[in-house]
Amino acid sequence: MSIDRSVTAPKSLSHRDISVFWAPLAATWFMMAAEGPFIAAIVARLPNPTLGLAAYGVAVAFAVLVEAPVIMLLSAATALVEDRVSYRRLRMFANGLNAFATSLLLIVLIPTVHQTVLVNLLGLPQDVARLTYGALWCFLPWPAAIGYRRFLQGVLIRSGQTRLVAYGTVIRLLAMSLAAMSFAAFTELPGASVGAAALSAGVVTEALAARWMARSAIAEVLVAVTPTPSEETVTTVASSVPTSVLSYREIGAFYYPLALTSLIGLTIQPMLTFFMGRATSPVESLAVFPVVHSLGFLFRAVGLSFQDAVIALLGKRQEGYAELSSFALRLGLIMSGILATIAFTPLSSVWFETISGLSPELADFAIPAIRVLSPVPFLGVWISLQRGVLVKNRTTGPITMATSAEVLTVAIVFSIVGWGFGWVGVTAAFTAFFCGRGISNLYLIPKIRRATDNNLQRTT
Repeated sequence: MSIDRSVTAPKSLSHRDISVFWAPLAATWFMMAAEGPFIAAIVARLPNPTLGLAAYGVAVAFAVLVEAPVIMLLSAATALVEDRVSYRRLRMFANGLNAFATSLLLIVLIPTVHQTVLVNLLGLPQDVARLTYGALWCFLPWPAAIGYRRFLQGVLIRSGQTRLVAYGTVIRLLAMSLAAMSFAAFTELPGASVGAAALSAGVVTEALAARWMARSAIAEVLVAVTPTPSEETVTTVASSVPTSVLSYREIGAFYYPLALTSLIGLTIQPMLTFFMGRATSPVESLAVFPVVHSLGFLFRAVGLSFQDAVIALLGKRQEGYAELSSFALRLGLIMSGILATIAFTPLSSVWFETISGLSPELADFAIPAIRVLSPVPFLGVWISLQRGVLVKNRTTGPITMATSAEVLTVAIVFSIVGWGFGWVGVTAAFTAFFCGRGISNLYLIPKIRRATDNNLQRTT
């Protein structure tokens, strides 16, 4: 199969076609997911590993939260960028979001705000809060670099150049690894700051590389002919507005549910950090949470990459849905099967003690948590399929509602098992996460059918 520059689904889509297009995106996400275990392993081998890992996990939770406004720029660029006008309008929109996300982090870094949120609200010990503050300063370039490179990656994906996205991630990993080892060996930075500075160095390097690699795709977009209003039917965003006539207001109407989805969804990690700080074994739970989360993310990341492949390959009349859903089913089962093999066999001890560098005592907290997490990669692949279909059909509202239901379920389940039954914080956290993701999947099932039916009616 050859993907044309507008990335429309072929009439006959096979599993091989999907694999060829999606594999570079999967490799990209998998390599990004590998950052977590690598950084956690380095922090675990530096002085005061328990405090360092706890502070690093809290700092990452905040960094992930402040990037929420920009995280969906990749999907937006894939779906909306078609010509000079749409590219420039979405680029300006992205620049504003990048500035906003950076300002959010700066607010958290105000000393009084930091003290109020981390110590008074989250209840962190002073030592953990102090280390977290230093790490957050190292994360300052993070949100804008993430937003800038995700916008450019969306332009690359809509032009069919998914391999370049993967190449950029290789560059990011090399820069991150070199920075992490250099900071650990040649500076006196605490472990949490070493991890944060290395991650920031990686994403900044990748953003610069993405701009260089996207130059031909951008040039192609800039010379694309903008259709005149007489050549198109101008409707609302929810009814497939031609992107060439989208105003900033219409871009906002399309993007707002996606950004709100990210914001709501990304509150889960900070929320669980808050909950674990008030549950059984709080310091141990905070220390192993980033280690367990990073291992689970290795397998969930493969599913996250599938959403953008769905957007690109589904087709205007959902021609590719049957093959995409079949592919998603097999992929999800494989990912959860591999993670379960690690979680329920002696490989779990090998991973957490030998590879991740946890003490046997901390590994005893991590193993039950990863077992609870093992079905989640399957649910992640399926929700990527569901979200991809909805984004392709310009029906983004249900995604926000599903994520809201997920967060609410996480809060309720943790309150029951963590505070009511007295479970260890990290085990309660991932139990709640699993239940929340399942509720989100169930909510979207009828929404997919409705969005698909409406799309077919419009295109008939």
